[in-house]
Amino acid sequence: MQTLSIIIPVYNEEKTVCEVLDRVAQVPLSVAKEIIIVNDGSTDHSPERIRAWAAVRSDSSRLRIVVVEKSNGGKGSAVRAGIAVSTGDVVIIQDADLEYDPSDFQKCIDPILTGGARVVYGSRERSRRKHPHSSAAFYLGGLLVTRWMNLLYGAHMTDEPTCYKTFDGPLIRALPFEGDSFDWEPEVTAKLLRLGYEIVEVPINYVPRKVHEGKKLKWRDGLRAIWVALVWRFRSIKGIQEPPPESL
Repeated sequence: MQTLSIIIPVYNEEKTVCEVLDRVAQVPLSVAKEIIIVNDGSTDHSPERIRAWAAVRSDSSRLRIVVVEKSNGGKGSAVRAGIAVSTGDVVIIQDADLEYDPSDFQKCIDPILTGGARVVYGSRERSRRKHPHSSAAFYLGGLLVTRWMNLLYGAHMTDEPTCYKTFDGPLIRALPFEGDSFDWEPEVTAKLLRLGYEIVEVPINYVPRKVHEGKKLKWRDGLRAIWVALVWRFRSIKGIQEPPPESL
């Protein structure tokens, strides 16, 4: 049976991490699940809660659980650590808050499973249901980053900063990236586009949280994303080996 690797970077999410893990574990899928939880040096009770949750479910035959402990380095470093130990045919990123709904996993992975794509982004903007935003600044910032990348790379994305980035497993494991923080996202997107991969979008649900509720994204991250997108538009990618052919 094919497997979906779900990478969950965690930094100080003691209030939500167990509920997110429950939702991920319980969502029905057409593939087996490999849940990779990366504790990015949390200083709250997240590590204890993760270990306790994993211990209770360690005997599940259709659920492989991997817990990675590392010093704090940022979301990008945590995602990279998770991808490095992943084994799934498909890989998706899941935040440890409650903004994104794991019930959208299947629609994100289907185009890859059927051979119609190797990269799929879950787009909040393609959803017919109007969803709220953390703030006007976050919303407009996301649109700006997306349009900037479309302009630079000739793409047609509606939601580049989405968390639900979904990849063919061998492809993403072969693609190096350097960004340690939120800048890993525009870097990976830029490299995929320059290598000629089409990014397919599917509509997803979204319930944002506010800054006072623990949202970690800052306005500086938006500026950094714009800069990283520009850098990788012109930076040499000769050292990047062509990822392996489609495996599914």
